Amino acid sequence: MTGRMAGAAALGRLLLAAFLAFAGIGHFLNPESFAAQVPPWFPAPEATILVSGVVELVLAAALVLAPQRHRPLVGWVVAGFFVVIFPGNISQFVTGTDAFGLDSDLARAVRLLFQPVLIAWALWSTGAWADWRSRPAARRTPAE
Repeated sequence: MTGRMAGAAALGRLLLAAFLAFAGIGHFLNPESFAAQVPPWFPAPEATILVSGVVELVLAAALVLAPQRHRPLVGWVVAGFFVVIFPGNISQFVTGTDAFGLDSDLARAVRLLFQPVLIAWALWSTGAWADWRSRPAARRTPAE
């Protein structure tokens, strides 16, 4: 990665960490809003909200504090987290639950489109995608 791109990725990583930290804190300050994203069929919604808030705070810290050699792994974990929570965003859309200013089907649908952006952001800003692409195809595992 060139100096300019590395700087942009570092800034992107810090912004993503700030986003996750803000959301993680929000789980504790305003859990009612986050309840809108817990599918009705999911057990223990209160615990889910608190645990996901802790996870977001841990991921934010990892994005900032992980040594460079571990950043690609952190990127994959953060991207995986965004995949895992996506059903909650779908549930909010399907149930038509208002929260976070998402008070229309259009607003909730646009939010769904943002999730792949978060995944790509995590993979790009941590160098995870570049690290994976730089490996010879023979060394890539099936899970990759």
